[in-house]
Amino acid sequence: MQKRRLLFCFLAVLSITTEAQEKLKADKELPILAWFSIPPSETSLARYQEMREAGITHQFTGFPDAASLQKALDVAQQAGIKIVASCPELKTDPEGTVKRFKNHPALVGYHLGDEPNIQAIPGMGAWAKRVLAADPKHFVYLNLFPNFATDEQLGTKDYGEYVDAYIKDVPVQFLSFDYYPVFKDHLATSWYANLEIIALKSRQANKPFWAFVLTTNFDDGHVTPQTLAAMRLQAYSDLAYGAQGIQYFTYWSATSVDAPSGEDQRGAPITATGKRSVVYDRARELSQELQHWAPAFVGAKVISVRHTGKGAIPSGTVRLTSLPDPVKVLETNGAPALVSVLENGDWRYLLLINKDHQNAMPYVFYSDGAVSRILKDGTIVPASAYEPAQELDPGDAVLFRLPKAER
Repeated sequence: MQKRRLLFCFLAVLSITTEAQEKLKADKELPILAWFSIPPSETSLARYQEMREAGITHQFTGFPDAASLQKALDVAQQAGIKIVASCPELKTDPEGTVKRFKNHPALVGYHLGDEPNIQAIPGMGAWAKRVLAADPKHFVYLNLFPNFATDEQLGTKDYGEYVDAYIKDVPVQFLSFDYYPVFKDHLATSWYANLEIIALKSRQANKPFWAFVLTTNFDDGHVTPQTLAAMRLQAYSDLAYGAQGIQYFTYWSATSVDAPSGEDQRGAPITATGKRSVVYDRARELSQELQHWAPAFVGAKVISVRHTGKGAIPSGTVRLTSLPDPVKVLETNGAPALVSVLENGDWRYLLLINKDHQNAMPYVFYSDGAVSRILKDGTIVPASAYEPAQELDPGDAVLFRLPKAER
């Protein structure tokens, strides 16, 4: 009898342990693109492996000619990195250049340009069509201005018109825009409005979108160097709105000497001296988190995105007034938070984000039924294993898995 009791206890503990180690199925990878990555002069297998170890899956940088692009593609293939191709020959001889590279295993797409005004968009569209006619299997990439760009930059007073023209005239497979909203002591006021617009246009066009995380110095107003809290806040907010790709700007420090824009952007994951900064390790940690949660986000449908907080919520957003079943309580005590509900496969996911990148946020979460909490390494545990009253680190997020709603 004693032996049977001991065996029963052992099996019970084993069952609990096994259940506690259940993880999200690692069957999806979130694209993480390094913008302004390894300079052509630094092309080597060691450098590309270093970038892959930071969690980078895709890279973009301008190459001075097709030969240097060829060298980078060959190295990137060995390191497991995909390249968004950019070289002068892609513009001067689209068909010939595409024919040369379209079958390379490391090629993922073609870069057309960055932040065009509305007058330039038809020309970009014509170029994109030539590229895709020669290679319909890879994407074309054109990144948009944010919504605070001037009328002169946009070429129109209406940001929605600007995005519509891009979607209509350029056959991109996904939308992309940049916005770097996290300053030392506040968030930019129109960032979430920009996400609202892009997410809406993305749904209307039935095309996904990619968004950015600032990983370098930019100017004195932004967080310098980029903290994990600031980077998390951007990445998780992007994903909350349905982003299907995350872009780091930049991977290699773009100094005023070698940056096409002439901006002085030091302190990226790899500094101007070619050494790692503290941001390299932060980017690697964030990349690991994002991939552990990728099964929840990649291919997800956004059900709702809502905001909390005392006083006014960000312009263009919607306040949280109801909760999805079986969640009974979700309270942030007036703190600014973002609550997104997504549907993916057989599950719904609730993502709660602390929008304060400087201070921790107390919250209360209580639910009935089979609700799970997804840890940062993808481990699935019952939400009831945690006390209802919790604290969320600055800029951080917590992910819950809910049963799919009955239809």
